[in-house]
Amino acid sequence: VYFIPGGLDCSISFVSHILGKVCVHGWQKEILGVLVPRLADLTKSDCIWQRICWHLVECVPDRWMEAVVLGFVQRAPGADVLSRLLGNLVVKNKKAQFVVAQKMLLLQYGHTTAVLQNLLGYLSLDSVRRTLLLRVLQELLETWSSSSAVKHSPAEQQLYISKAILICLSHLKEPEIASCRQELLTSMMEGVKCHLESSLPQLRRLGMVVAESISLNINTEGPVLKFEYEEDDETRELKSLLVQTPSFCVVPSLPDDDRSEKAGAALPLVSECNEKSYTAAPVMPDEESDAELDSDDDLIPYDMSEDKELKIKAPMYIRDCIEVLTGSRSEDVDRWEATVKALESLVRRNPAATREVSVELAKILLHLEEKTCIEGFVELRQRAQVAVLTTDPIPVAKYLTSQFYSLNYSLRQRMDILDVLVLAAQELSCPKFHGKTKHSGVQKPCIQLLLGSDSSKDWRRIVDERIKSKTRRFDTGQSRVELASRPNEFNSVAGYFFFPLIQHFDRPLTTFDLLGEDHLVLGRLVHTLAVLMYLAVNTVAVTAMGKALLEFVWALRFHTDSYVRQGLLSCISSLLLSVPTEQILADMTEELLETQSWLGDVMEKDPDGDCRRLALQNLLLMENLKKKLEAVLS
Repeated sequence: VYFIPGGLDCSISFVSHILGKVCVHGWQKEILGVLVPRLADLTKSDCIWQRICWHLVECVPDRWMEAVVLGFVQRAPGADVLSRLLGNLVVKNKKAQFVVAQKMLLLQYGHTTAVLQNLLGYLSLDSVRRTLLLRVLQELLETWSSSSAVKHSPAEQQLYISKAILICLSHLKEPEIASCRQELLTSMMEGVKCHLESSLPQLRRLGMVVAESISLNINTEGPVLKFEYEEDDETRELKSLLVQTPSFCVVPSLPDDDRSEKAGAALPLVSECNEKSYTAAPVMPDEESDAELDSDDDLIPYDMSEDKELKIKAPMYIRDCIEVLTGSRSEDVDRWEATVKALESLVRRNPAATREVSVELAKILLHLEEKTCIEGFVELRQRAQVAVLTTDPIPVAKYLTSQFYSLNYSLRQRMDILDVLVLAAQELSCPKFHGKTKHSGVQKPCIQLLLGSDSSKDWRRIVDERIKSKTRRFDTGQSRVELASRPNEFNSVAGYFFFPLIQHFDRPLTTFDLLGEDHLVLGRLVHTLAVLMYLAVNTVAVTAMGKALLEFVWALRFHTDSYVRQGLLSCISSLLLSVPTEQILADMTEELLETQSWLGDVMEKDPDGDCRRLALQNLLLMENLKKKLEAVLS
């Protein structure tokens, strides 16, 4: 650093021009990596250096302002340091205000959480900039509560905006919250509604976490929103953003040593208060504690060490199970539990008896509700449904697929039907494993010579066995499971699983509209069709299924829900993998050319990353088909 002697005045606009030009030409990391730490040290306790630094960034031309501001925000070690370096630049310069308040928050989403904390903490550290913080929060909430933004923006951007909202909330003071409480409440109600309508679990969870946080901030005394969801690392990180880091609360002009001393002095106070609050609760006067004692504490407990739990015998016949689940015996809770647990194995052991009542049993299981708290009830019911469907596929598949589009079913029951169809199709299409294993290890060292073993046709076998017996092996390898030689049972029933599901998707019912608000079930249906198409490989109906599926995909290709689009792209993958290449090129050439053009658009323009990846995979599969055709023709 060079000093100008004699108190002479000077202009640093030339240095600002150099800084801006160097940053915009790609040397931002190199120059600011050295300049920012040095300026942070000089501006700790020297207000003159603070003014010099402010002038340095204010004199950067607008065309280079974005690169400079972005570099300072990314490399500042904290919001207090950034406040010393930039001052009120965002208030004085419109370009800097656009970059900080809009571009970095609403148009970009690749910055880290630390950069967001620097940026929003910088806006909160000065009273002049706090008005800009409130405006930023309102714009973020407008985007977060927009159903169009939720549908058309990627999940990564939704997470980024949610983090920014929570950081803004952590910086608001009570008077500021009171001034915009109604706007916060309105945005919260609209935002949580459009997030809960999403088919993606991540977006639904984001909506719950942000709504809980807003409710906690605006309802300090009354009841707050509370949702049930599984907490993961992402959820815990979001909740931690509501607590400010110590650097945001530190006065900017203090040196680091003083800062650390004050922070160290403040932390014991908090821990001491917490300690008092934890230790104060159990302490009670002796008289009160005596009054709390219950007289039952003096009673001697019974010795129950030799007691045994009574085992309820499960029914032995299928019709007995039906009677227990539906008839007068259903009031016997213990017997009902034993029936639910034993039903799957009973169905698989008695296929003939099951076929007599298969549709009736499928109907009972579809409407069966949990009467007691059985561990894994949903899985037990589902496995019993799969067992019934695999035992008698055609009539049960007809019943289930017809009920999928019937009235008076909940969305949960319709999705249960889809899950059962997929699991049963997987079981029918895969050969069963038997317990026999072939070990590739060393055989016994004895050789049994058969009659006529001296003939020329047996000499090689005898030599090979002798070599094996004399060979010492250190690695026997893994055991191989021998697959049974059996036909694909899904071959004859694939059409009963597939075609009824694809027929009536565009016919809305009073309580069920796949093309409307029930797009979550539509997404599950599309994914189910993709799985059924994949499992139908080498079946007779695979070509007809492929044609119908391609028409179905083409009708829904512009759906707004990303989960549905992912399923449609999975359908294309299943079609390309299952339908023979000759049939694809003979019967679907025109449709595939149009599909290829659509996949190219999806790969370039779709906001969802998974959709772009699936589109690229499909294009590669098509390219492989083209190469196979060229090889055959040549």
